[in-house]
Amino acid sequence: MVDAVLDALASLDGLRGAEAGEFTRRAFESGRIDLTEAEGLADLIEAETQSQRRAALALAEGGLRTQVARWQERVLALSADAERAIDYDEADERVDPALRTAADELAAELGSWLEQPRVERLKEGVRVVVAGPPNAGKSSLLNAIAGEERAIVTAAPGTTRDHIEVPLALGGVPVLLTDTAGLRESEDEVEAIGVARAARLIEAADVLVWLGEPDQVPEHPRAILVHAKADLPEREVAPVGSLAVSSANGTGIGELLVAVEQAARTVLPHEDVIALNRRQARHIEEAAEALGHVGSTSDLLLIAEDLRQARSAFDRLTGRAGVEELLDALFSRFCLGK
Repeated sequence: MVDAVLDALASLDGLRGAEAGEFTRRAFESGRIDLTEAEGLADLIEAETQSQRRAALALAEGGLRTQVARWQERVLALSADAERAIDYDEADERVDPALRTAADELAAELGSWLEQPRVERLKEGVRVVVAGPPNAGKSSLLNAIAGEERAIVTAAPGTTRDHIEVPLALGGVPVLLTDTAGLRESEDEVEAIGVARAARLIEAADVLVWLGEPDQVPEHPRAILVHAKADLPEREVAPVGSLAVSSANGTGIGELLVAVEQAARTVLPHEDVIALNRRQARHIEEAAEALGHVGSTSDLLLIAEDLRQARSAFDRLTGRAGVEELLDALFSRFCLGK
């Protein structure tokens, strides 16, 4: 029935099927929404967890657009002051200290926004790396958490040669659980490559789940110590500060997942804060750098140019300028019409 209706409509002159994202693109091009709101809508369509939906809604509902409008008003006022000084204060070449102070304050505010976690962690998942020596039970733990056999498990050390990734959602938090090769010296070329990759993954991990001895844990700000194979008689007592876990009978798995979720939340954007993506952060950084230059020069013409650069960065952020190459890629992420 639906196909018949569509075929009938398509036969009429002047009617055609909407292209992917066409309605949203028209809203953007007519000024009803800006680029940050369009990005929020695209993220909302692709959201899979509650955290991702909340972050996307904050953008789609104009949270960043409103904030950028406030920043633009402040920069425009500073630009007006600089232009007035150029036109009417030729006899006095000194820069008004209030202008510099206001530019520094705005640059600092932008800097505080740049220090917040990016939205990509919400979209790509918090990287949780399971690491330790060979035969520590890493692959068994990953399988137990995933609820299926994702990694090969044998009694032979060095079975895992490359890392294995399993996407999960813990309490609405997206997580990318990663099993790694056991850390040890090896003459096997393939295993040695896997060990080197494991070391790099540990360095890049947002959360480290360590299954080795507590005194051998790599330095990491969010390391969770796991006393694996706790079902074995010789491993009944866990060291202080370690979680006793058994992949065989499920002991401690729930407590471990709670600990991982809590650690993962510390690297995600706060729910009451608008999370920037890489593109948005790049343009805010450009604006912050331009404003930072204001305090380092006494030439009013250079100050006026720095302020113009800041305004241009905000225009690129909202899509008012310099984003034509981004539009096709962005709106192709939308479903047909929407």
